[in-house]
Amino acid sequence: MAEKQHMNLVIIGHVDHGKSTLTGRILLEAGAIDPHVIEKYKKEAEEKGKGSFYFAWVMDGLKEERERGVTIDVAHKKFYTDKYYFTVIDAPGHRDFVKNMITGTSQADAAIITCSAIEGPQAQTKEHVFLATTLGVKQIIVAINKMDAVKYDQAKYNEAKEGVAKLLKMVGNKVENIPFIPVSAYCGDNVKVKSENTPWYSGPTLFQALDNLSVPEKHTEKPLRVPVQDVYTITGIGTVPVGRVETGVMKPNMKVIFEPSHATGVVKSIEEHHEQLPEAVPGDNVGFNVGGVAKNDIKRGDVAGPVDNPPTVAKSFTAQIIVLNHPSVITVGYTPVFHVHTAQVACQITEICSANRAGKPLTDLSFIKNGDNAIVKVKPTKPLVIEPAKDFPPLGRFAIRDMGQTVAAGVCTEVEKA
Repeated sequence: MAEKQHMNLVIIGHVDHGKSTLTGRILLEAGAIDPHVIEKYKKEAEEKGKGSFYFAWVMDGLKEERERGVTIDVAHKKFYTDKYYFTVIDAPGHRDFVKNMITGTSQADAAIITCSAIEGPQAQTKEHVFLATTLGVKQIIVAINKMDAVKYDQAKYNEAKEGVAKLLKMVGNKVENIPFIPVSAYCGDNVKVKSENTPWYSGPTLFQALDNLSVPEKHTEKPLRVPVQDVYTITGIGTVPVGRVETGVMKPNMKVIFEPSHATGVVKSIEEHHEQLPEAVPGDNVGFNVGGVAKNDIKRGDVAGPVDNPPTVAKSFTAQIIVLNHPSVITVGYTPVFHVHTAQVACQITEICSANRAGKPLTDLSFIKNGDNAIVKVKPTKPLVIEPAKDFPPLGRFAIRDMGQTVAAGVCTEVEKA
């Protein structure tokens, strides 16, 4: 069979809204998990008195996680639908794991947002919706989960749907294009097969909604940009940076420069899943061997690009941000950590240029607070590659973290080069 087109999918949502169970259910229904494995997990879970957790166990390979009943790591799993081949980026739901979620979600082409029909959207649902949108996930499917627990009540579904729709609208999503699917991850309703328990629902099943997604265009016409996730030294080969191609095309014999480290080298070979590639295009997660560069010359957070069109190192930049979750107010001089592609750099807000609160322009620009939308000037405390989002979307989006939480998210609009 011809290789199906590939998409990265992130499944996000509040910690107890059944995200891991839904992920497990999708993998099971897609035939990505051996039914024997499910039986084994089911038995183990029952022995430990956690019967209802067994699907989530499928995702949580780690023993300590089972003991605690919590999803920590961003695990990569694969499955096929009729039309596509998906990699699931499992994004943790707990607050302190939002960091992982940012690195995970910024790689996603589409998101399933899970929301429990029992309690509707929670603070974290809101944070995840805002982040997914800011980080550029254009395609969203909403799964109103735990329908079995509310006896498939349409009123409960409508209530949760309204709540999530309101959040999505706040950050500019067109809600009429988003499917809101009543599901039970635990019982399987409307995941692959239409459920008789929801005769009042006429929309697509989750699998149909996944097949209705479209593969995002690959910007091969733009210059190459590859944010470095890790750097390895492999005996007999040499220095091998690993990262996802965001724009452009990488080919062997190409001269590349890593910024802000300013190291240059030549691409000798490119690998994905242990196979040599003749070229790498946007969306490919690759390891590439670079000649003339030592492991210590480059690091995570660097971005590789062509020598004649290097990634932009910012002296300062202008950004549009939305304040999500700051305990007090943000003023000029505030220096939190900006998470841009794979880089994490403390940056100082040097000016609040303009701001909106509930859609109305603010006259007092001495501070901004939760819910405000602002244009700010920012100065990195050490060299950072960031590009205007209109030119290189994945390199222009960021999350701002402080005190162990995501306080704001935004996009870069222009860069003053260093």
